[in-house]
This record gives sequence, C-alpha cells and structure tokens, in this order.
Amino acid sequence: MEIKNKKINFLGDSITEGVGVSAPEFKYVEVFARKFQPAVARNYGISGTRFARQSSPTVDNPRFDLDFCSRVAEMDPDADIVVVFGGTNDYGHGDAPMGCFEDRTPDTFYGACHTLMSSLIEKYPEATIIFMTPLHRATERRKGREPLGAFVSVIREVAEFYSLPVLDLYAAAGIQPQLACQREKYAPDGLHPNDAGAAKLADRLGAFLLGL
Repeated sequence: MEIKNKKINFLGDSITEGVGVSAPEFKYVEVFARKFQPAVARNYGISGTRFARQSSPTVDNPRFDLDFCSRVAEMDPDADIVVVFGGTNDYGHGDAPMGCFEDRTPDTFYGACHTLMSSLIEKYPEATIIFMTPLHRATERRKGREPLGAFVSVIREVAEFYSLPVLDLYAAAGIQPQLACQREKYAPDGLHPNDAGAAKLADRLGAFLLGL
C-alpha cells in the first residue's frame, strides 16, 4: 500500500512514546515518518498504559490507567492508517484477568482486545488498522500471571476474528533481549528498544505496510 501521503495514528505505550531512545528524533515513530515523508505521523503513546482497564487504580502513576480503549475517542478522526502497539504492560504490571474470547468489555484482556479493535473499526471504517504484538522482553514469566506469549496469542486470535493485519514482532522483530548480544545491541534495559532497536522497528513496520 501507499504510505508517503498518508496520515497515520500511532496508539501505544512507552515504546511508542519513545522511552529507551537517546533523543526524540530516534523514536520509531519519528524514524518511520522520515522514511516515508511527507507522511503525517501522530504519536499517541503514553508510558505504562495497557489495553485493559486496571481493576485497582495505580496510586504512584495514574497515567498508567489511561487504557488504550479509553483513548480511541481522543485520536484525530482523519487517519488513513492506525498502528496499535501494546500489550506488554498488561503482562508486566496489569491486574485485569485474561478472561475469555466471549468477553466484550475492557475489564479483561480478551474483552479489551475486542473493545479496542471494534472501536477502531467503527471510528475508522475506511482506514487500514494494524496491530503489532509485544516484543520479547528479558523476563516473560511472573508469578500469578500468564506468560507474555499468552497475551501475544490473544492479540493474534482477536485480530483474526476482525480480519485485521498483525505485524508479529514477537515472532519476527529480530530482537530477543534474553540473548546478551541482542540485549546490548537493541534493548539494553531488557524491554525498551534503543536507537538501533527503534530503527529496526521502523523498518519492520514499513516493510509490513508496503506489503499490504
């Protein structure tokens, strides 16, 4: 598909906001925008946010509770492409249950995926909407929580139901911070891509969209 003359909304968490890079111009959204000038890239990334609604409010940082579903209404309505990149915080520090495929409210991860995807389709009926799965991270299992891979699988499953394209970064980003050499090169903190990692994300996203 054509990208250079499109308006693109990026809905995401800290990686989209730009945590991990050395300067704003190295955010993957900015790298992508330069690559496809004069495309207009709008960054709606907020650090710490999750797809699903938190059961208990986050005391130390209320911004973490600005879940993706609640932010759809705030995005500019004239996007040609919408890119959604999240889910890692639902695994990392979210308390919403996984739920089941039949859920349709933001109170479970399954339900949040349904709510988010259907809301975007309703708001942007003519746009290309894609989801990017979470990247691998240094720790993918935590006590009392499903592993990160389970969240990735739910995103894939629900996106398939709505026939939305998925860029599977978990499977094919080329970033695995559990390997010391790749962690040093692409994600020194074990989660957030650095300048090199963000450039890789921008390249992966560009190739994916061009192929649609």
